[in-house]
Amino acid sequence: MSRRALVFVVFAAVVVVGLVVAPEALAQAGNDVGENLGGLLRRYAGQIYGGVIAIVALIFLINRRYTELGVFFLAAVVVAWLVFSPDQVADTARGIGNEILP
Repeated sequence: MSRRALVFVVFAAVVVVGLVVAPEALAQAGNDVGENLGGLLRRYAGQIYGGVIAIVALIFLINRRYTELGVFFLAAVVVAWLVFSPDQVADTARGIGNEILP
């Protein structure tokens, strides 16, 4: 593939991604643009995280390491909960703190 063709393919990919992402990210006017873009990026991060988890789980399954797979899934769920639901983590921590410390 020539350099000119490669540049064209990369440019076309950037334009397509821009056309796909922009309407969804800029759906509302005013100060909501940042919130919309943040929500969009959070969804993409969740999908990428799920894909990485699936690939690593497939490696554990191919090697028949089921115990490590179970531990990995448990760790993946805890990390996802901490990263993608910080408000729930904060509420849980406050509840535990209120029970332990009167």
